Amino acid sequence: MQALNTLLQRQPQAATDAVRPPRGQVAGMDLGHRWYAPGTHITIRGLDKRFGAHTLYDNFDLDIPKGKLISIFGPNGCGKSTLINMIAGILPYDRGQILFDGKDVHDTRIGYVFQNYREAVFPWMRAIDNIRYPLKYLKLSKGEKDARIDKLVESFDVKIDLNKYPYEMSGGQQQMVSIMRSLVVDPEVLFLDEPFSALDYEMTQFLRDRLQKVFMEKPVTTILVSHDLDEAVYLADYVLLLSRNPTRVADFVPFDAPRPRTAETTLTPDFLRVKGHSLEIFQREVRK
Repeated sequence: MQALNTLLQRQPQAATDAVRPPRGQVAGMDLGHRWYAPGTHITIRGLDKRFGAHTLYDNFDLDIPKGKLISIFGPNGCGKSTLINMIAGILPYDRGQILFDGKDVHDTRIGYVFQNYREAVFPWMRAIDNIRYPLKYLKLSKGEKDARIDKLVESFDVKIDLNKYPYEMSGGQQQMVSIMRSLVVDPEVLFLDEPFSALDYEMTQFLRDRLQKVFMEKPVTTILVSHDLDEAVYLADYVLLLSRNPTRVADFVPFDAPRPRTAETTLTPDFLRVKGHSLEIFQREVRK
C-alpha cells in the first residue's frame, strides 16, 4: 500500500515535447544530447541495482519506444518486477539514469496496476471513488473529471455497480477498478505488473480485451510484466526477453499483428514464430 500511496500522491505534471539533455554523466560517459534512439520514450542508461552482495542489474541499457506495448519475459529471479519498479520510481537504483522524453519520472504522468488487487484498492472507498481519487491531483473542473470517468466506464463496458465497496466485489472486478484508476489520469506511461495472474480465465480474457480497446483508442507506452508467454506475445508490440542476472537484454522481439487480437491471432504463423523464438531464448537462459 505504501508503493500505491507514493504513486497516487505524486502530482502528475504536464508533459512537454522538448527532449532535455540529461544532467551529468552515466557510467563515466558524456551522454550529450544524442543518447537516445529516434522514437524512444523511455531511455535507460548505465542502470545498476544490487541487493546486498547480489548484483541484479549491472550497467543495463534499454530504449523503450513511444506508444508501444512492451511485454517483459524472463527466468524467475531475473528482476522483471524490479525493473519496472525502478522505471516507475517506486524502487531506488544504485547508479544510472532513466528519462522519459528527457524528463524525470516525477515530471511524467504514470499509471501503475499492481498484481495484488486486494492491496491496490482503498477498501474504505467505493469503487467509483477509487477510480476518481487520482484526479484530485489534476487541475481539472468537476465536469472534466466526470467526463473522464464516463468515458472509461463506456470503454470498459462496465456492468457492475460502482457504488459498491471493494469487499462487495469479486477479485476481477476489483482489478478492473484498479486498471480504470490507472487510466483515468490519461497516463503517458502505463505499468502492468502481472495484472491478470490472480484472476480466473474469463475475467482475464475480458480485461485483456478491454485494455486492447483502450490501447487502440489512444496508444500509450505500456510495460507489462508477465509469467505467461502466450499472454506476453499476444498483447505485445515487442517482447523484451531478459537473461539470468546480472540481467541483460537477451532479445527484443517485435510482434506487429493487427489489433484487435483474438484467439485466431494465436494460431497465425507470426505468433507461433515469435512464441517459439522467445521460448528458445528463455530455455537457453534457464539452462545457464
